[in-house]
Amino acid sequence: MDPSPLLRLTIHSLALKLPSPTKPPPLSAIHPQTTPCFCTIHPNSLPSQTTILPLSSNSPRAPETTTSAPAFHLDSAALRRLSAKPLPITISVYNGRMGRTCGLSAAKLVGRVVVTVDLSSALCGPMTFHTGWLKLTKNSRHGGAESKAWARLHVVVRCEPDPRFVFQFGGEPECSPVVFQIQGNIRQPVFSCKFSCDRNYRSRSLPSDFNSNNPRRWRRSLTGDRERQSKDRKGWMVTIHDLSGSPVAAASMITPFVPSPGSDRVSRSNPGAWLILRPNGASVSGWKPWGRLEAWRERGPVDGLGYKVELFSQNGPANGIAIAEGTMSVKKGGQFCIDYKVMKDSGLGSRLPGDGFVMSSSVDGEGKVSKPVVQVGAHHVKCMPDAALFIALSAAIDLSMDACSLFSHKLRKELCHHAQDSSFS
Repeated sequence: MDPSPLLRLTIHSLALKLPSPTKPPPLSAIHPQTTPCFCTIHPNSLPSQTTILPLSSNSPRAPETTTSAPAFHLDSAALRRLSAKPLPITISVYNGRMGRTCGLSAAKLVGRVVVTVDLSSALCGPMTFHTGWLKLTKNSRHGGAESKAWARLHVVVRCEPDPRFVFQFGGEPECSPVVFQIQGNIRQPVFSCKFSCDRNYRSRSLPSDFNSNNPRRWRRSLTGDRERQSKDRKGWMVTIHDLSGSPVAAASMITPFVPSPGSDRVSRSNPGAWLILRPNGASVSGWKPWGRLEAWRERGPVDGLGYKVELFSQNGPANGIAIAEGTMSVKKGGQFCIDYKVMKDSGLGSRLPGDGFVMSSSVDGEGKVSKPVVQVGAHHVKCMPDAALFIALSAAIDLSMDACSLFSHKLRKELCHHAQDSSFS
């Protein structure tokens, strides 16, 4: 099982240095203390990204406070398209508010810089194409560059190999599909899924001491009022098998998805939850917890699926640490992603081995036929069961879109079986 070649292009350590104003505001065009600044980063033929710029002092040294833009990930098709010639990256700096008012931009261009990278040389190993300060220039009305570059931008442009394993479900997770590994035009089956739905499931295969840490948090009772059972979505399980038929990972709905009182949606204050499980060796308990996913239906201007993922330590759920948290559109779906550097920047931290990209999974919007595409960083896969854990997590994320659908809506028939045998033993 070999990974697919990818490149990770990062633009980080961004900071802006402006001269002291010669006139008091508002006569000065830009005042470092009052004017917000941001930049757009646009590699040729790739989507642009926008990030806030911190202001730096006039010291010639590296800035104390910097920011980073989300990385650009270049797959095999992008590499073939872009590695034939140097790739220019244009960074445009603006002051003012981001966005538009009445269709017009409220920001003013401060200046631009262009950094050129050679992607073909970066395939051999990590490369830094630029580090340090660059003078900003503004284009005049006649297309020429102004001679006076009075603002400076600190930037580090780096490119490094980022090999990944790419998988795709052959169908919707609730339909017990085969999972393929994708390498270019080659699709090779590597896992199979078994979905089951047992409303009487009691987590009987989990370690006997699993609930002793904090029973109120990690496992809520599944034996509630019979009148509410029709509104409980519980007992869903996905078991991942290798080609020999041995179970190598699983996602188990440990906390039912139930509507909040007086509502038809799963609230953030009472989310449903999954356990991501791995085999427990020769232990009779069968499985041990690896991570936990919570999901709920967000309220607000955008109807969203909220989620939080925790990774457990060897000591079990009592020492879990958040590794991903966010919201994606219920209507359009989105991309679930775990990225080590993003986690560090957001203060979530990580206990995963390796660095950089961890995993991503496509999630289709509510009511759409989903065949999730899962990418896993090669640094995080030492054996097949390692990859299977991320496949199980991807299935749980996808199924959470259905579990968090409004309770006034009817679930598809594959999710409504009441008496299936559990795949856990």
